[in-house]
Amino acid sequence: MSKLKCILSLLATIAALVIAPAASAESKIAFINLQRVSNEAPQAVRAMKKIKAEFDKRDQDIQRLGKQLQGMQEKLEKESMTMSESDRRIREREFGEMSREFQRKQREFREDLSVRQNEELASLYESVNKVIKKIAETEKYDLIVQEAVFYSPNIDITSKVIKALSDGAVAPAGK
Repeated sequence: MSKLKCILSLLATIAALVIAPAASAESKIAFINLQRVSNEAPQAVRAMKKIKAEFDKRDQDIQRLGKQLQGMQEKLEKESMTMSESDRRIREREFGEMSREFQRKQREFREDLSVRQNEELASLYESVNKVIKKIAETEKYDLIVQEAVFYSPNIDITSKVIKALSDGAVAPAGK
């Protein structure tokens, strides 16, 4: 009886090895370069322009404050030898306060910018995923991957996704 089980197990293994490659040969796989979509899709370009417009004034204010701080430092270095000890301390304290304010504003700016970019990317990715699902269903893909160590250009559907986004295949997310 155990000999029969061994033979049946061996036959089942051989059958699996013969059938598995045939089944996987029928699978339809695609790849999408999400970074390229994020850079080239019209929704992404519009979102980045919108963010730039939102944050441009703050960025200019921070740059202006940075130049002012640099001028203050140069003036302090240049005049520190000729000013009194108390004046030098007062100016150094003012410089330190302004420097902390500058660093705080820079940090807040970076954090706010990062949050807005993440919001826009989330909206974009929602639209991208809808387009990918639509393409997968229409063209009967079994698997679409977004990251790979290697992929053949033959399975890259990134251009197709960008074109579908450009053609308005899916409404912008959240609108």
